[in-house]
Amino acid sequence: MAGAIAASPFRLPAAPLETDLVAKYFRGLGDPIRLRILVLLQSEGELSVSALVERLELPQSQVSNHLACLRWCGFVEDRREGRTVYNRIADARVEAMLELAQSLLADNAEHVAACCRIEEQPR
Repeated sequence: MAGAIAASPFRLPAAPLETDLVAKYFRGLGDPIRLRILVLLQSEGELSVSALVERLELPQSQVSNHLACLRWCGFVEDRREGRTVYNRIADARVEAMLELAQSLLADNAEHVAACCRIEEQPR
């Protein structure tokens, strides 16, 4: 793990607590665009970067940046076919986590929407 952290695009304390790592892991899901990407991959299966750009109506650079984050944390994996890069959810547990989150939200959506302690990121 030390080698992966040294090459990472972020820095953690020398001996991060497991809760620090879990919090950072969930911050990877804390961006609405990254969640939209995962939901699209969950519902439509494997998609190219250009298909994601089209569906999200966002610039390619922005989508690619979010995909890099999702790949780095193990949410998404890609494969190249010629000049096209296809993305898919990397692990069935990611899909299960999304389904569980959606189920929990269904029971708590009003509270989450009204929460002032967890602010939305500016778009």
